[in-house]
Amino acid sequence: MAALLSLSSSSLAVNHSKFPSLSSPFKIALFQGSSKDLEAKSLKFHQSSSGKKPLLILNKAAASPVVVTVSTDRFRLDNLGPQPGSRKKAKRKGRGISAGQGASCGFGMRGQKSRSGPGVRKGFEGGQMPLYRRIPKLRGIAGGMHAGLPKYVHVNLRDIEDAGFQEGEEVSLETLKEKGVINPSGRDRRLPLKVLGDGELSKKLTIKARAFSTAAKEKLETVGCSLTVLPGRKKWVKPSVAKNLARAEEYFAKKRAAAAADPEPASA
Repeated sequence: MAALLSLSSSSLAVNHSKFPSLSSPFKIALFQGSSKDLEAKSLKFHQSSSGKKPLLILNKAAASPVVVTVSTDRFRLDNLGPQPGSRKKAKRKGRGISAGQGASCGFGMRGQKSRSGPGVRKGFEGGQMPLYRRIPKLRGIAGGMHAGLPKYVHVNLRDIEDAGFQEGEEVSLETLKEKGVINPSGRDRRLPLKVLGDGELSKKLTIKARAFSTAAKEKLETVGCSLTVLPGRKKWVKPSVAKNLARAEEYFAKKRAAAAADPEPASA
């Protein structure tokens, strides 16, 4: 780290006739090294003709000289600027042959890309079927479709058996989380539970889930478990569509009731 050294007139003997600007005590900043390496007899000062008065400090203990620039100007909004070489002007193309870039400046002689303006969009192939539409698409989540995303948090009968539920206890999404059987995160935290039929279950339990697979339902009914299918989240539809669905449900309910009340005609 750069050390801030304060040198006073008592510690350094400076000829004020040669350096009138150094008649008062001054400070030299941004010097890398130790104060022990600097001695009054090993320092030589050289004044430059520029306005900022850079000082060249020659230290006998150091291998190369250290240049420290001492400026009396303060930083203000009117003298701030970028470092030299950090900003480069853009090349101005299309300003004639004398600019050194040729007559067409690398854009060619004719065509849409040689004209001024935005040009063509990415992926455009002149009107023919572009590449991103010619290649086959993957199904499901690999192709970016919503149909490939999981709709349930799955749990198998083997996992329920190993969880240590007692006879008659309730198995639900909350109890499985407490037992540590499932630990959904991210989007899966909002998904319902579905029971799959991998494994066997030997206890009568009360299972509440959104869905059961066919194999799981058969095995659980064989053991004598109580199954409760939880209602799903209703999909939003327009009021007009909801009205038509209600009318259709009412119509078919009346037809089912009438078919159940009337006896079937005897076959001839």
